[in-house]
Amino acid sequence: MPLSYANPGEECVIRKIGGSPEVRKHLENLGFAAGGTATVIASLNGNVIVKVKESRVALDGDMARKIMI
Repeated sequence: MPLSYANPGEECVIRKIGGSPEVRKHLENLGFAAGGTATVIASLNGNVIVKVKESRVALDGDMARKIMI
């Protein structure tokens, strides 16, 4: 299930990161890695604000759909 479908307040385990190698590297630099956790803070129209590794990151719907939980 993509991260964009997670409910606010739900802590999720990241299973897989999709997309091109550049996109995967960018998400990895932001703290998203397979096996890590991410907590959805807020969600609006597929766009999400996520807490990952003690940081808050805003992702648009396209990027959030590349992160599988």
